[in-house]
Amino acid sequence: MVQGPKRKLAPKDDNKAQAYYEADLEERKRESKYGKNYKWIALSNTTLGALMSAINGTILIISLPAVFTGLGINPLIPSNIALLLWLLLGYMLVSGVIVVTIGRLSDMFGRVKLYNIGFAIFTAGSICLYISSLYITGVNGALSLIILRLVQAVGGGFLFANSVAILTDAFPSNERGKAIGFNQIAGIGGGILGLILGGILSSFDWHLIFLVNVPIGIIGTVWAYLALHELATIKKGQKFDVVGNVSFTIGLTLILLALTYGLLPYGGNTMGWKSPYVIAGIVAGVLMLFVFAFVELRVKFPMFKLTLFKIRAFALGNLSLLLAGIARGGLQFMIIIWLQGIWLPLHGVEFSQTPFRAAILILPLLFGFLIFGPISGYLSDKYGARLFSTLGMVINGAGFLILAFVPANFTYLYFAIIIFVIGVGQGLFAAPNTTAIMNSVPPEERGGASGMRATFTNISLIFSIAIFFTLLVVGLNVHLAPALYKGLIAQQIPKTEALRVSTLPPTSALFAGLLGYNPMKSLINPTILASLPAANRSYVIGKIFFPTLISLPFHDGLAIVLYTGAIMSFIAAIASALRGKRFVYGEARSN
Repeated sequence: MVQGPKRKLAPKDDNKAQAYYEADLEERKRESKYGKNYKWIALSNTTLGALMSAINGTILIISLPAVFTGLGINPLIPSNIALLLWLLLGYMLVSGVIVVTIGRLSDMFGRVKLYNIGFAIFTAGSICLYISSLYITGVNGALSLIILRLVQAVGGGFLFANSVAILTDAFPSNERGKAIGFNQIAGIGGGILGLILGGILSSFDWHLIFLVNVPIGIIGTVWAYLALHELATIKKGQKFDVVGNVSFTIGLTLILLALTYGLLPYGGNTMGWKSPYVIAGIVAGVLMLFVFAFVELRVKFPMFKLTLFKIRAFALGNLSLLLAGIARGGLQFMIIIWLQGIWLPLHGVEFSQTPFRAAILILPLLFGFLIFGPISGYLSDKYGARLFSTLGMVINGAGFLILAFVPANFTYLYFAIIIFVIGVGQGLFAAPNTTAIMNSVPPEERGGASGMRATFTNISLIFSIAIFFTLLVVGLNVHLAPALYKGLIAQQIPKTEALRVSTLPPTSALFAGLLGYNPMKSLINPTILASLPAANRSYVIGKIFFPTLISLPFHDGLAIVLYTGAIMSFIAAIASALRGKRFVYGEARSN
């Protein structure tokens, strides 16, 4: 092991000099044992893992029209809406619940070891998903895909929980922002890339969306096993906190399941928030999390040290991460409905082509993130996280407010500029915030801290869809039925039939928009539809009629969603600004 020169700084020495000296000594020790390029090996492999897992989290959202068509499932049957939700959210639910437990196990048994296991599980799940998509159809096919996506989520949880912790171990503190910047591009940018890949691949063959991860997974699994080394010091004699892990898992699972089923109709209500099962799930979940907190503050070897939240940089960094994730996830979901269900059909694009075209149209969001993500990570190493993460959330919130004033049938150039700016804001925020979180905790707690950070990232998508979807339905409730009724009457549909069809639940209308599906053909009585003049019948079941009717009601709800996202972004900016000066655990404070 290389021994650095002993040095004691005088009181007047600059704190930055001390930090860089210690970082240099730490890196020289690593290089002597694993080679000069090991940190880049760790970065490239963990970035590949984060990219693969993130792509998988969102690739289905934009591909759902092709998947449901390929499986032969009617999306408007209530039981099938449940299948849609599980396909959409099951992956994030499972990976969000297990990552803290995995983070703790990683601190006990080795981060690299569990990361390798995760790569293997994820790859096996990907292979089985592709095979299932080829041979099983109908409801059984959807159930098979859901179960195998949950298996994938377990592997993804291992990757999410450990990738940033492995990077933090491999890089000195004065280079972590740059390294984590690239990793965050893979983690968050991969979510955007998943939307694009899903749109492109499903336009050729929807089975390919399950195949795309297989070669990446095989290469990554073998490479991780051969190239990665354990740098963390594993303390012997630690015990697994069974009560804490069980209470946390049950509590968070109950809350996330309740949020998921709250989106489904219940009784005569358009959504399920009044369902006793949903209410009971939320209450029981919160109580279990209180049990978790009670246990964790008293056991010798806790699942997660809640005292880490006493560290201001850690607590406020995770709060801003959660709020930013909710705003980002909701925006992506709403943009897909907007493009696939309204804007593209209104511009003459066939429903079968909307996923591909939507994927191309959201590229500016990805470009903004890709350009400014690495830049902010590099600069945060020099100047700290506070400036860039705060500025990023301010820009993000401003972008949301501007987007709220864009009409439903917009001019694309303006739309592209706005989502590019939003991507810039998200890019400025991501890497500095994550670096600050990981720098603030002791080295032996990095696995658990990374797991908690990953939990906030993963559950933010479920929270965002639950919150924003509900707000969108509230906005639709006011104007959707009158708009449908007037539109149907104008096409010579009898008043009694128009009144019946106009009771279409807003939830069904939104899912129809998400799936690029005109429900009029299946909702209107076939006899009445056949009796219409040919021109009216063709228009009603064509690509223009339904998007035209829902565009204004949708935009009313969308405005509420975007205002809420802006508020969350600004609160995240405040939390980020209050994180304090740059802080690396074990080093002196600097700016």
